[in-house]
This record gives sequence, C-alpha cells and structure tokens, in this order.
Amino acid sequence: MAFLLGAVAFVVALLVSVMLHEAGHLLTAKRFGMKATQFFVGFGPTLWSRRVGETEYGVKALPLGGFVRIVGYTPLEPVAEADRERAFYRQPASRRAVVIVAGVAANFAFAFVLLMVLAMAVGVRDPGTATTTVDRVSACVPVSLQQRCGTDRPPSPAAVAGLRPGDRIVSYNGTPVADWEALRAAIGASAPGRAVPVVLERGGERVAVSVRPARVGGEPFIGVSARVVGQGYERTGPVGAAGFAVRGIGETLGGIGRVAVDLPAAIPKLFSPERADTPGGQVGSVVGATDISGQIFAAHTSWRDKIALFLSLVVSLNIFLGALNVLPLLPLDGGHLAVVGYERARAWAARRRGRPDPGTVDLTKLLPLTYLAVMLLVGLGVLLILADLVNPLRLPR
Repeated sequence: MAFLLGAVAFVVALLVSVMLHEAGHLLTAKRFGMKATQFFVGFGPTLWSRRVGETEYGVKALPLGGFVRIVGYTPLEPVAEADRERAFYRQPASRRAVVIVAGVAANFAFAFVLLMVLAMAVGVRDPGTATTTVDRVSACVPVSLQQRCGTDRPPSPAAVAGLRPGDRIVSYNGTPVADWEALRAAIGASAPGRAVPVVLERGGERVAVSVRPARVGGEPFIGVSARVVGQGYERTGPVGAAGFAVRGIGETLGGIGRVAVDLPAAIPKLFSPERADTPGGQVGSVVGATDISGQIFAAHTSWRDKIALFLSLVVSLNIFLGALNVLPLLPLDGGHLAVVGYERARAWAARRRGRPDPGTVDLTKLLPLTYLAVMLLVGLGVLLILADLVNPLRLPR
C-alpha cells in the first residue's frame, strides 16, 4: 500500500511539474496578447474540457505530460487572418524569448520553493559521522552494491569471519583505523582473495579475526556498513533556506552534467548488474522514478526521511526538465530560443550592411535535425524504460 501511495504521489508531482512548465508559457503568452487556444494535461483522447474565454482547458487520457497551444508558434503553422497579428512568430524577439524561457523558469522556481519548504519545514539533514563500529553485516557478496542478496551468492567475507553488529574495528591489515574513511581506505588498499588480519573490540575485549576481501564493482569488499552517530534534521530560517535552495539547485545541475557525460559509456551496462555503479547508469525513466518513489514510501525509515527523499526526487525532476529544455535542439524550448537568437543576430548583421531584416528562419531546413533530435530523445527514453522494467534501480539500504 505504501509503495502504491509513493508511485501515485510521484505521478501527481510529475503532472504538476509539467502543468507549471506549460503554465509559464501560457501566462506570459497571454500577458503579451498572444492567442492560446488550448491548455491540456496529458495526451490522447479528451476526458474533460472547459472553455474559458478563448482558451480550452482540459484533461486527456494519457497522463504523460501536457501542452499549451499558442497560435502561430512557428511560421509553418496555418494562422487565420483574424489572428495573424497575435501569432507568436510575429511578436518582437524579446517577447518570444520570455514566453519560451518562462516554462524553464517555472520548473526552476518550483524546485527552489520545494527546497525552501524542505529546509524550513522538514529540516536540513545532518548526515552525521560514520564510525568504525559495525552497524550491519552483509549476508552475501552481491553482484553490485545496489543488488540484494540472492540464494546463489556466496557469504560475505565479514560474515565468514564472524563479524557482528556492534563490533568496533580497531585495526585492519595492521593499520590502526580511527574513523570510517580510514577503514575504507585500508579496505581499498587490500588485495581481494588474500587473508587480512583484523582486530575488533567486542564487549570490552580485543578479538583478532581474518577476512578475505571479495571484489564488487572492481573494488575490495568485506560486507560491513558503518554505524552513524549525530545524524538528524535541523530546520532553518528563510535566509538559510534560500541559501540551501541555491546550493541544492547548483549541486543537482552539477550531478546532471556528470550523468550526461557518463551516460554514453553507461548505456551498454543498463541491462547488467553493474548498472548503478556509474553516474550514467543511475539515470532512469519516468517508470524508474515512479518505482523509486514507491520504494521511498515503502522503506522502513522515519517520515522525515521519506518526505525529504520524495521532495528531493521531485526537485531533481524539475531541475532535469528545466535543464533538458534549454538544450538548443528543436522541438525543445532551447531550440526555439536558439532560432530567435539566430534571427536577431542575422537581423543585426543585415542592418550593419544596410540591408533589410531577413525575417523569420525557414524552419523547413531544420526539420531533418528536428526529426533526428526527436528520434534520439524518444529512443533513449524507450531504452531507459526497458532498463527500468528489466533491471530496475534500487535505493541503497
């Protein structure tokens, strides 16, 4: 039940995000006197609609997005003579640019508000300090760090060595370890398959054991997680929340950039157990994000953890929508903005030469590139959906 609630909550958040994006286009277009005939949530057959003024508002059967129809959005569209002066492509470049950018701005503004709410109402999470005390011992050597244990997997080195939750690791391979980072470094420097002496503190006594690290994701693995102390949430005021929101958007954009760079190399691993081992492999489709949202709600964590993770997921969704739409590719907003910029640059060059304004760009010449961009985006989307169905991502335990 909790999983289903999380999935439904994400679908609702997705539709709200898309509606806000399209509302940005709609409101600015109306503000500048352009004619918008339709504003719909979803695609396909119409379930409900109502006309208010000259705009029809409604809901369609497939909740996969939404759209706003502005008359004459490109010169290729037929426009009635009565609407000719209100057509989008006949408006000044500055107004067209505002309408185009407004959708992206709405998504970033929504992300900013959600981060403010997260910081002020839920609180900013202090991750605490990871210690060398064992919190959990993995039962097996998983295929990857994101995979669960299967019946065919061998027991973890820590389980074989008899480590228990509550044990404090004092030294690893003869090297004293005072904190978790030192322990991770020591584990990383050990050779998989070779016996390593480990000294524990258990019940006030020192215990010596031996572990043989396995290899997971190309790194040595023994199968212990750290006990974390000092973690929690701290609410902030408006100023602190604003700073948190700005940093959050910046960090998310940086993460999206790293994913974009890594994605081509990660595509061959989308259907392998190592999918989530790289940033590119962690990207998913709407199907995957819906599944992750369900996992968040079904997890055995506090309500604060669930709300914080869910809001972070919705924030990432809106920042991704905004970042995707600024790409200078038709039919994305960035492509239309690039066309406007090119028209103004061409008009400026013509004025410098004493020639008339060349006018609007002949979009028919850009149709092959547009079709290619659509094919690539749709193809990647279908590939990610298949990967999310066959090889879904899992929240770290």
